[in-house]
Amino acid sequence: MTAPTSAAPATPYATLLGFTRYVDRTGPTKAIFVGGLRKQRASRHGFNPHGQFVKALKADVAFHTGGTHLAQVADLVKPRWRPLYEALVPGATTWLRSLGEPAGVDLAQTRDALAMLGDLPVKINPQFGVRYADGRAEAIRLHFDEAPPSEETTLATLHLMARHMDAVLPHAEPVLVDVRRGESHRMPADVRPEQVEQWLAGEAAAFRAIWSTAA
Repeated sequence: MTAPTSAAPATPYATLLGFTRYVDRTGPTKAIFVGGLRKQRASRHGFNPHGQFVKALKADVAFHTGGTHLAQVADLVKPRWRPLYEALVPGATTWLRSLGEPAGVDLAQTRDALAMLGDLPVKINPQFGVRYADGRAEAIRLHFDEAPPSEETTLATLHLMARHMDAVLPHAEPVLVDVRRGESHRMPADVRPEQVEQWLAGEAAAFRAIWSTAA
């Protein structure tokens, strides 16, 4: 007896990237986007073009090389990905240098966590963490898009990371890095977490409803 193939995609689920891209959309584009996520999950197709880039960035942090691996990575990927990598390297190098002396920063291991927004599971998966000589730590999520992260994307990403930081990287601060511009985004001091939580709960309920009706 074979298991029904429709069971997996019928269960609503989102990654941090998928959910934060969803909250950034408005009107009918929300339904189109969730429908696309559901179909992608059903087909089990997915490819991360940034994998080698993230490895190079982590290597520069881990080995205190200040951008040596980033400078070489565009030459190591397939020709189709070189324009993307060439567009990402300058900003990433700027961000890397903003951390201070390479010897004063170490790579920190982060762990994935599963957030529940009502009945919607959201996978919280920062790419890596950094730890400074003074003991401070940051959990890093990278934003690769051509457009800068919107206020909604930034707020949702940082809030959900902070919400589960005990599992992700204890005592660390969540940081969203706009790779192309080399800029770090942190939670604004005047944000009220309970309001963000209420907003995201509503977004999650709508996500579930759209997912369930998307055929």
